[in-house]
Parts: sequence; structure tokens; C-alpha cells
Amino acid sequence: MAEKEFRAGDHVSWASHSGRAYGVVKEKLTERTHVRGHPVNASAEQPQYRITNDDSGRDVAHRPEVLRDEPQ
Repeated sequence: MAEKEFRAGDHVSWASHSGRAYGVVKEKLTERTHVRGHPVNASAEQPQYRITNDDSGRDVAHRPEVLRDEPQ
């Protein structure tokens, strides 16, 4: 089964150490990069998404399999 595709502006959630976290997708990452100083091993075959956390305003990166669509 193919992973879910997300687009910029989609509201998503993911599991965090304090429960569920929520944010807005900013972009699909398809090349190795850094987000907040942390390496992100994204590729065209294994993309990740840059997301702005609703609570902290900080950017994070996550694989699509850990993300869930959330109504806004």
C-alpha cells in the first residue's frame, strides 16, 4: 500500500512524547537536509515532510507513515 501524500497547508498530527502533536505541512522533502540542526535523510523514494508545530511554532520533519490527516 502506498504511503499517504500530503500537501502544503494540510493539517496533520503525530505521536509525541506528550501525546498527540499537531501542525501544518510546509513542504515535502525529497533530498537530504537539516531541520533545526538535525539531519533529515529524505529522498525521492523515502520523502519526509517539514511541518510547523501548532503549539511551539517550530519546524519538525516526519515520515508520512507517522502522520495523520486532521480536520482544521
